[in-house]
Amino acid sequence: MKESTKLMFQKHGWRVDRFVHNYYYFLFYYPYVAISRRFILLLKYLSWCKPIVPVGKMVFNRYHSKVLSHEDTRKIFTLNEDIRHVSDENKKIVPYKYATKIIFQEPDNIVVMDCPCKKATNAPKEDINSCIAVGKSVTSFWLEQCQKYHPRKISQQEALEIIHRFRKKKHITQAFFKVATGGSTGVICNCHPDTCVSLQATKFAGRISDQLSMTAKSGYSVVFEGERCVACGHCADMCGFDAITFVNGRRTYTKDLCMGCGLCVEDCPENAMSLYVDPDKPLPLDLDMIRARAASPSI
Repeated sequence: MKESTKLMFQKHGWRVDRFVHNYYYFLFYYPYVAISRRFILLLKYLSWCKPIVPVGKMVFNRYHSKVLSHEDTRKIFTLNEDIRHVSDENKKIVPYKYATKIIFQEPDNIVVMDCPCKKATNAPKEDINSCIAVGKSVTSFWLEQCQKYHPRKISQQEALEIIHRFRKKKHITQAFFKVATGGSTGVICNCHPDTCVSLQATKFAGRISDQLSMTAKSGYSVVFEGERCVACGHCADMCGFDAITFVNGRRTYTKDLCMGCGLCVEDCPENAMSLYVDPDKPLPLDLDMIRARAASPSI
């Protein structure tokens, strides 16, 4: 048995079923996601089918993502210590039933590999190598057993440069959680609404029920400084969720549609926008906040 297989087996303990799922999920990463995408595309045509909601909730509670702001992403890729936060309190950050563990072990052990979503949606070749794993339990498996998906070890600085490059191309940053991979984050990807199966699943499922979502918002909303805004439209162009629109030079911001990714803030040439922690949304995956809450549970 390969060393990376042993590590994966140890992670799951007595849940051999989850080990098997995890093993084949990564070993056949592309066909797994490609088949899932075909199923998800059926949601387009099932908006009338309310009995599918319980099935959808069961699936979406086990595989989902958390949108990250640029600053919260930076904190992950500058970690010099292990983070292990396993608590029901995490559901305030990752509002799902099962996969909610926030664990970053050996955070400087980082590998980037081809994204199965981008392969399945025929994204440009230069964009495909964009899935980032953090921690030896995942990176060792990718390097040892997933060579067909072109994994390569990178530094924390290189990871941040990849993320910055993709954010300039309108890709949001997401941390992925999956019961079959241990219920914790460990894979962080650069996702575009046109080429991300997870974002597409949330979009199509929303037509069936507002209870179905595979994507947790970052926890932030946008505030505008009216005096600085020159109505250039850059923010609307960067937004992949139609949260910002301009009609006849007049800006409209729909907070409920905003994922809090921060792309609009970063691209504003007048610095007329900023993010704030929105009490109406899940808490951010902010490592500083998580440490503070762990030290003082009353926070």
